[in-house]
Amino acid sequence: MRAVKFDAYGGLDVLEVREVANPVAEPGGVVVRVKSAAINPGDIGIISGAARQRFAAKFPSAGVGASFAGIVDAVGDGVTAWTAGDEVFGWSTEKEALAELVSVPAEHLVTKPAGLSWEVASTLYGAPSAAWSAVEAVGAATGDTVVVSGAAGGAGGFASQYALTKGATVIGLASEYNHDWLRSRGIIPVQYGDGQLERIHDAAPSGIDAFVDTFGDGYIDLAVELGVGIDRINTITDFAGAARLGVQTKGSDSPADPRAPLTEIAAHINEGRIELPIAQTYPLEQVRDAYTELSKHHTRGKIVLLP
Repeated sequence: MRAVKFDAYGGLDVLEVREVANPVAEPGGVVVRVKSAAINPGDIGIISGAARQRFAAKFPSAGVGASFAGIVDAVGDGVTAWTAGDEVFGWSTEKEALAELVSVPAEHLVTKPAGLSWEVASTLYGAPSAAWSAVEAVGAATGDTVVVSGAAGGAGGFASQYALTKGATVIGLASEYNHDWLRSRGIIPVQYGDGQLERIHDAAPSGIDAFVDTFGDGYIDLAVELGVGIDRINTITDFAGAARLGVQTKGSDSPADPRAPLTEIAAHINEGRIELPIAQTYPLEQVRDAYTELSKHHTRGKIVLLP
């Protein structure tokens, strides 16, 4: 099979698509033929080595990618929940999702709703799962006004819409290019950058109750400046800032068992309450191009690879 591999930390040029041996279904495990696999900003830190303290690559021939969707190809001894042909989505803790086949424990899979596309299903473990945890962490509820940074990105777009389902009023920080889409989803758009503090005050003169940061780059300091309580600020990316200020980082690690939240996330999208745009699709061979586009940080929605 073909899979994305790399042998040393570095830039995106270390990534290669190689022919490797097909994985086998271990006892308690499942092999899935991947129809779509998502890429995430955190992958770039793994590839470069910047995230090695949290997510060390397993050299030689390290894999990439956690979130995928596909069709069960084979099941190992002791597996009763899945059979060949089942349509599923799930996650690879071994970071081997960017491949034609992936082997995972049986409990790392969730049934894909029939109406959910492969592309969207493949993204759910990554950014949407992190965003779900972040919104839960800040306790978004009816009557709250919540600010979300990076509000049109893969994580921010889900967080903004999920907070709406909780009954909150949501202000989304994003470029003007994304404002019409945010309005169409019921989110109040605010241009990020110089003057954003005043623009947020204008949009919410009664104050801000909670802040979800999906972008980093000082947004949790902005949250504090807005008067948001430390216990109602969550970042999924600014770990140094979180340690300095004492804010939450829920969503940076997955829940002990993500299957229940993933099932809920899939239902929200499948039933139309939340839209998760697919910004672009790439063949596996263009993995470097896909990550180059992702690294620009101006993508609305998610980028996926189609093995």
